[in-house]
Amino acid sequence: MQNAKLKNYLHLHLLVFIAGFTAILGQLISINAIPLVWYRMVFACVFMFVYIKIRGIKLQLKSSSVVKLALAGIIIALHWITFFGSIKTSNVSIALAMFSTGAFFASLIEPLIFKRRIIWYEILFGLIVIFGVYIITKSEINHLTGIILGVLSAFLSAFFAVLNGRFIKSYSSTVISFYEFVSGMIAISIYLLIFSSEFIQASFFNLSTSDFWYLIILASICTAYAFIAAVHVMRVISPYTVVLTYNLEPVYGIILAVFLFPEKESMSPSFYYGAILIISTVLINALLKNIRIKKRKPRLRS
Repeated sequence: MQNAKLKNYLHLHLLVFIAGFTAILGQLISINAIPLVWYRMVFACVFMFVYIKIRGIKLQLKSSSVVKLALAGIIIALHWITFFGSIKTSNVSIALAMFSTGAFFASLIEPLIFKRRIIWYEILFGLIVIFGVYIITKSEINHLTGIILGVLSAFLSAFFAVLNGRFIKSYSSTVISFYEFVSGMIAISIYLLIFSSEFIQASFFNLSTSDFWYLIILASICTAYAFIAAVHVMRVISPYTVVLTYNLEPVYGIILAVFLFPEKESMSPSFYYGAILIISTVLINALLKNIRIKKRKPRLRS
């Protein structure tokens, strides 16, 4: 049993590493953010559909439920577009450092959606996170567009995560993802049909060999596999541990980026001070939440 749990812990860290590697692929893929996300969603839909058919998972849902999931799909599509847009206009380090602010946004959005009180230290940590963003912005003002897109991406990610927290109580996680990917793909397709003449031309689908294989890796390993595997790991490891470990995604991603793209990812010392401040605050926030959960358990049992 202990060996099985250790394997799942190692598997979890592999998944977090894969999540960090998503940003690396965003740097390696040469096409712009919007077509990049369109291809990611198209390929991910195909891989998820094959998995659904193999497992015999039913896709029938009420029309009202489909509409809700479609709206969530548009949000995740916008999150990915702004995330990769941040990478394209700045670099991986900026995008991942800003992505870490998502925990602060979640602490504000979650009380509104689930109608719970705002915890005082979440506001304090939010102010610290804002200060960390200020440090980064002041020292990396030439990356201002990437910083803005990264913060917007973090907000959309937090909003999406909170919404999914409600959906997961009613629907299969695989079905949720499939409908969200399909709706996101359709929304981007409509946008491209209206605003991009290239979408109806053969040149749009003329990918380089490297871009094609990077997109296949992004859609299969970093999207479909990573999501399905994360659900499997959560059956053995507590959701808290999974969430806490996923907060290491920016750490893994930034280290990878510095190693793979040393010239493009060369940042000022102030950037790393701000990034460490943001990531440390997020981890401390997660630890305090775990303590609160453990304190509640005895009272619930009595």
